[in-house]
Amino acid sequence: MVKHTATSVVTIERFIIEQERMFPDATGELSGILYDMALVGKMIANKVRSAGLADILGATSDTNVQGEVQQKLDVIANEIVVKAFDHGGRLCAMASEEEEDIIHIPEGFRPGKYVLLFDPLDGSSNIDVNVPVGTIFSVFRKITRGSHGEMEDLLQPGRRQVAAGYILYGSSTMMVYTTGQGAHGFTLDPSIGEFLLSHPNIRIPAQARYLSVNDAYEQDWPEPTRALMRRYRGLDGERKALNVRYVGSLVADFHRNLLGGGVFCYPANNKSPNGKLRLLYEANPLAFIAEQAGGAACDGYGSILDVQPTELHQRTPLYLGSKDEVDLVSEFPLPKFVAPGIPERRSAHRPVAPAPVPTV
Repeated sequence: MVKHTATSVVTIERFIIEQERMFPDATGELSGILYDMALVGKMIANKVRSAGLADILGATSDTNVQGEVQQKLDVIANEIVVKAFDHGGRLCAMASEEEEDIIHIPEGFRPGKYVLLFDPLDGSSNIDVNVPVGTIFSVFRKITRGSHGEMEDLLQPGRRQVAAGYILYGSSTMMVYTTGQGAHGFTLDPSIGEFLLSHPNIRIPAQARYLSVNDAYEQDWPEPTRALMRRYRGLDGERKALNVRYVGSLVADFHRNLLGGGVFCYPANNKSPNGKLRLLYEANPLAFIAEQAGGAACDGYGSILDVQPTELHQRTPLYLGSKDEVDLVSEFPLPKFVAPGIPERRSAHRPVAPAPVPTV
């Protein structure tokens, strides 16, 4: 009889299966979503890698629902995600940063019990100059009656996410995800075309090193935000300064801070009083990962994960990263009104029941 020895090589499929065994009632649907997302990552990574040769760099003549000029790769990546999930029987609805309305499962395909929200290619405006970009995703369990997904299924507080993650397309392709059992990272081995476990149980360093913020908006920040940034930079004499590192690609900036320790800041300002980043496609999934890695996330008033969404493309301020640095935000309370006519954001925070243990 041949004896099989333990191996240090753990594929993402093996890891997902091993985690599934922790849940006796698992159906395998959530596991399938995660593995399909890994496949999506491979497909988009291939497009990003060959973009300069395949004439798919640059912008289209269209704008998305955010009013932003769509890059060619935005459209391609969005199509890849939709086609990978619209017929698999695991989802009952989807929502994309690139599409205005809910994405229903086509007639003729069996709907599942989960919904997927995603940003197909975050940071795509940087793709022409080879800055890292990424795909961000968030998964919720369906909460409405009936087989088809409704808007209510998508507009859930981040605290109820059952899975979230991102895929970073940089010098290597890496997928990081959580199902509420810690955050784990996998690196794509191009020689075999598989994601291999490279960063198990990621813990964000408590001692932060980096500050990621776009200083170009400083003149539009309210005074408490300016004071907070002076504290981060050590300009008020209260602490050692953080090193400023800002790429302008949310996934890339967050990934650096996740592994090296730091805080990402995109505060509200007078021009964007409700913030600029998307709550459902960007803030919620990365906040879930940050908390699972021992970090934190807030919008300046409370936890991002406790915000009750009211619309698909809702925007939010975001402070994300090492817990002590995010907690520091509360020492610089923002005014009730960041700009005239904008209601106090505190009302968006309501107690949220913890997400149920996921059925994988």
